[in-house]
Parts: sequence; C-alpha cells; structure tokens
Amino acid sequence: MIPRARHLAAAALSGALLMLPAFAGVSAASVATKIADTSAASKVYKVMLTKTRADVQQVANYWKPEQLKKADSYSPATPSSKPAPAAKAASGGAVNAPSTAAASALRTSQAAPPAAPNKGTARTMGKVFFRFGSKEYWCSASSVAAKNHSVVATAAHCAYDARQGNAAAYWIFVPNPGANGETPDGIYVGSSISMHEDWPGKNDYDYDYAFVTVHRGFTWQKQGAKYVAKDVGQLQDNVGGLGLELSRRSPLSKIYAFGYAAGPQPDGSQPFNGVALQPCVGGTRKAVAPALDLNFGVQLAPCNFSKGASGGPWVYNWQADKRLGNLIGVNSLTWNTDAKGEFDAVSSPYFSVVTGEAYRHAAAQTTPTNVT
Repeated sequence: MIPRARHLAAAALSGALLMLPAFAGVSAASVATKIADTSAASKVYKVMLTKTRADVQQVANYWKPEQLKKADSYSPATPSSKPAPAAKAASGGAVNAPSTAAASALRTSQAAPPAAPNKGTARTMGKVFFRFGSKEYWCSASSVAAKNHSVVATAAHCAYDARQGNAAAYWIFVPNPGANGETPDGIYVGSSISMHEDWPGKNDYDYDYAFVTVHRGFTWQKQGAKYVAKDVGQLQDNVGGLGLELSRRSPLSKIYAFGYAAGPQPDGSQPFNGVALQPCVGGTRKAVAPALDLNFGVQLAPCNFSKGASGGPWVYNWQADKRLGNLIGVNSLTWNTDAKGEFDAVSSPYFSVVTGEAYRHAAAQTTPTNVT
C-alpha cells in the first residue's frame, strides 16, 4: 500500500514523496554488514552490501532478464505518512554549509572532474533496483567520476532505510535502462554504501545522499536454455562519470535535475511513466523543513518531479553535447509550495565538504577484478 501524501497549508512542504517507507523485518538475503569509520575526523558510515564472488552471483542471479522485464511494475520509492506539522516554506537567499563544515566550505571545490567513457557519448544516468523485505523498488541515480571508476551517486533513502536500520538487499545500478528490461550498458552490483553517519543515525535529510561503490559490470547472454553472465568492465569506462563539485552556494540561475519520475501529482494526474528520463531546469534557493531535520536544503524550481525521480542528479555546467557536467546534489524531497494540483519544486541536501568525505571513501574502495 502506497501511503497517502501530506496535505499542508499553502506555501508549506507538501508530501515528501521521495522517501522510502518503513518496513518490518530484516531484508531478505541481505549480506550487509555495518562498519563505522572510526576516524575521529570522519563522519562516514560504511555498509558492506556484497564482498565475495558468491555474494555478487547471488544478487546477479536474482536480476535475470525475466526479472528485469518486470521493472515497470516495481514501486518507485514512496514516503511514510508521518506528518510534518513544523515544515516551513522554502525561503530565498544563500545556502550556507552546515556548521560542522562552515569554516572549510566557504570556497567552491571540485572533488572530481567529469570523465568521458572510453567510447561514445556519456550515459551516466540510470536506475537503481533493490529490495526491502520481499518487495522490489527502484530509484534514479548517476555514475560519478572516481579513481576506482566504480561510484554511483543516489539518495541515501535509495540504499538504506534509516528507520529500520536496514541496508537495501539485491542492490544494482543499471545505466541507460531500456523500457523492457534491457541493460545496454551493463548491470553493476552494489559493493558498499558510503554515507554521512547522520543518515543511518538520525534519518537527517541534510544528509540524504549516498555514494555506492559497485563491482564490475556484466550483461546476460543466452546460451542454449540458460543465461550466462558476461563481464563488461568498469562502470566509468563504459558510461563515463559526472564530476563532483562541493560547496556551490545558492542562488544559482540554471541547474539541470534529472530523474525517472513516475508517481502521481497531488491532483491525481500522472504525467510521467517512469520509463523515460525527465529533465527539470530551474534556479535554486534555500529550503528548510525542521520536521525532517532539513536545515541546509537547496530547492530547485520550477520542477514537477514526483516519486521515482529520487536520487537523480543535479548537474551544474551541463554540457548537452557531451552529456556531462558537475554533480552538486541529488533529488531528495519534492515540494508543493503553493498547495495547488502539481508539485512545483524538488530539493537536495547541500553538498559540502562532508559530502566529499563520503565520496572519497567510496572512491577509495576496491572490488574484485572479475566477478562473473
């Protein structure tokens, strides 16, 4: 059952429709192990998803072509119905870094430049598929340039349910997915999640982002009556990677947001089907929602994204010919600030230097040279 959206007064946050619901029980077949980084200066929380070849093969075998063909019937990430009576309207003005990073985040910094694929034009955006309990879900995501060529950026709620303390099971990234389960650029099994500790610890939406290190990709090939996995190499080599820019302060006049929006609007209309990648182009301003611990959010408007767009990238300096630019945020919450029939904005956590810590942790992870 998809929970109801919130109905708040005009100019208030309405229906944070990109959150995951809470689930009872333990994720099936989860091999996740929680490992907190013990460095005093670090706020990174790492969760192992798969480590051994057997772990990876278990996940791969779940996502056979017949399972991926059902992808359109899976549920995009949806919220709980927990009310947010203290939610405030988005306000204009500059977005400042959280106090823990304020001294270091006064200057924009580039953690990674964009990277083109080995062949062709970049195809960095796609969907992540996963399970909580016995049900499949999906979100949007993107490949990010990294020294290990194997990092995916998405919303933290698309990888870890903070309220239940469970990592997603059977987590994969499929860049450029086809409408009938096709995986032209491969399937990439999640290896580990790197996120800020205040997401699993507090369900704090100032940190609703995650960088997932993935294993080498594979595609399924039919051999007789069976499917055989064929190694296709590393993610970044195949599709390229968005750059990562930190401490980019608002207001900004032109940011591109992308996502596979699918859910209905507040008035019940459903303009998106979840199959086609959708863009939003708008300016940014500060967003605050105290009930969700969102104190340093960045809101992009106009944008009528609905559930399914969760985790999709915000790109600064988008180069349409190369399909590359710099990642400065991810879709986290969708807003109906005028309380009318359509969502009108989407917000992201502010990407500060502490975001860079999580990214660098993910970029430093190693995975087996071959898992097929």
